Amino acid sequence: MFSKEKFPGLLALGIFTFMSTLDGSIVNIALPSMAREMHLEMGQVTWSVTIYLVVISGLILLFGRLGDLLGKTKIFNIGSLIFTLGSLLAGINLGLHFLLFSRIVQAIGASMTMSNSFGITSQLFEPALRARAMSVMSMFVSLGAIAGPAIGGFILQLASWSYIFWINVPLGVVAYLIGRKALPEDKGSGTFKDADLLGATQMFLTIVAFFIAMSLGQAQGFLSIPVLLSFVAMVGLFVWFIHTERTVEKPLLNLNIFRSKLFSMSILTSLAMFTAGSFVSILMPFYLQNYRASTPGFAGMVMMSYPVGMFIFSPIAGVLSDKFDKEKITFIAITGVLVVQLGYLVFGQTTAMVFVMLVLFIHGGSVGFFQSPNNALVMSTVESKYLGIAGSVNALGRNLGFVLGTSLATTVLFVAMSGQLGYRVSGYVATRPDIFITGMHHAFYVALVLVIFAWCLSGYRLLTRKNLSSLS
Repeated sequence: MFSKEKFPGLLALGIFTFMSTLDGSIVNIALPSMAREMHLEMGQVTWSVTIYLVVISGLILLFGRLGDLLGKTKIFNIGSLIFTLGSLLAGINLGLHFLLFSRIVQAIGASMTMSNSFGITSQLFEPALRARAMSVMSMFVSLGAIAGPAIGGFILQLASWSYIFWINVPLGVVAYLIGRKALPEDKGSGTFKDADLLGATQMFLTIVAFFIAMSLGQAQGFLSIPVLLSFVAMVGLFVWFIHTERTVEKPLLNLNIFRSKLFSMSILTSLAMFTAGSFVSILMPFYLQNYRASTPGFAGMVMMSYPVGMFIFSPIAGVLSDKFDKEKITFIAITGVLVVQLGYLVFGQTTAMVFVMLVLFIHGGSVGFFQSPNNALVMSTVESKYLGIAGSVNALGRNLGFVLGTSLATTVLFVAMSGQLGYRVSGYVATRPDIFITGMHHAFYVALVLVIFAWCLSGYRLLTRKNLSSLS
C-alpha cells in the first residue's frame, strides 16, 4: 500500500502518536497502585493525569505554529526525545512533585509530536495516498486512547506501575532513530521570533481555566460559584486571545483558515464524535466490572472489541477514501455510529456478552471509517504553509473531545443516579444496580444527541459541498 521509502516515516509517526495518546488513558488504571506505593491520596495522584492533558492541550497550538515556522519534522523529532526522557523520569518513584514534573516533560514532548504528525503525514504522502496514510494515523490515535486500560492492566499484572511509563523508552528510541532517517526535511517558513508568544500564553491560560471549570464542576456541581467564575475567566481569556490573533502581525492561529467552512465543519464534527466516543471508555468499565461483576481482565478483553474493530476497518476506510468520495464515506461512517449508539441503550443485566462485544466492535469499526476521510478533508482545506497549525487545531479538538466526553459522561451518570436516590452520589452504589443502569442509559442518550449533531453536520456538508468549496 505504501512505498518502502515512506512506510518507515509513517511508522515513526504512528508509534509516537500511539504512545502520546496512550499515556493520557493508561495511567488511570494504575492510580490505585501509584497512590498506595507513593503513600498518597487518590485525589493527589490523579493530578498526574490532569496535568498531562492540560499541558498538551495548552501548548499544542504553539508547537503546531512552531512546526510551520521552524520545520514540522524538526519540532517532531525534538518532541520525541523530550517525550522519551519524560517517560523515563516518570517511572522513577521520587514522590508526587517529581512525578508531576516528569508528566509535564512528557506532555511537552507529546504536544510537539501530536501537533505536527498530521502535517508531516500530509507532506510525506501525495493526495492520492493521503487518506490511506491518515487512516493509519487515526488508527494509532484511537488505539492509544481506547486501549489504555487494557494494556495498563496487563502490565500491572506482570510488573510495577513504573513500567507503564518505561515501556515507552525503547519504543521511543527506536521511533526517533527511524524518524531521523525517514521523515521529510522541512525548513519551515520563519524563525522563533515570529512566534506569537502572547497568543500562546492566552491560549494556555484559556485551556487551564477550562480544565479547572470541568474538574470543579464534577466535584462541586456546574452551578457552583467557583465553577461559574472559572467559565467566565475561560470565556474572557478566549475573547482576549481572538482579539490578539486579529491584531498581531504574525498570529499564533491564523483565523483565515476558519473561513473555509469545510475546515470548520470538519473540526466541529470531529469534536462531537470524539466527545461521544469518550462515553464508551468511561461508562463501559462501570457496566462490565460493577454492574455485570466481570473481572478486570475479562472486562478489558471485552472492551478490546472496540480497538479491534477500528484496527480492521480504519485501513479499509483509508483505501476507499483515496478512491471514492471522502464526504460520502464520512457520512456513511457516522450513520454507522448513530445506529450502533442505539445498542448501548438496551444494555442490561442479562444482555449477552457476545452482543456487547458486537456493539463495541461495530462502533470501533465505524469510528475508524469516520476518522480517515474526515482528517484528510481537514488537511486538504489549508495551504501547505498552514499544515502544522491545521494539524494542531485538529489534535486540540480531539483532546478537548476526550475531556468533554469524560466530564459529560460522569456528570450525567451521577446526576441521574443522584436524582433517583434523592441525595448526591459520585460513585457506583452496589446496593442499587438499577440506579446505575438508568443513569448509564441517560448518559448514552446524551452521546446519541452528540452523534446526531455530527450526522447532521456531515449531511449538510455533503449536500452543500459545492457551495462550501466556493466559500473556502
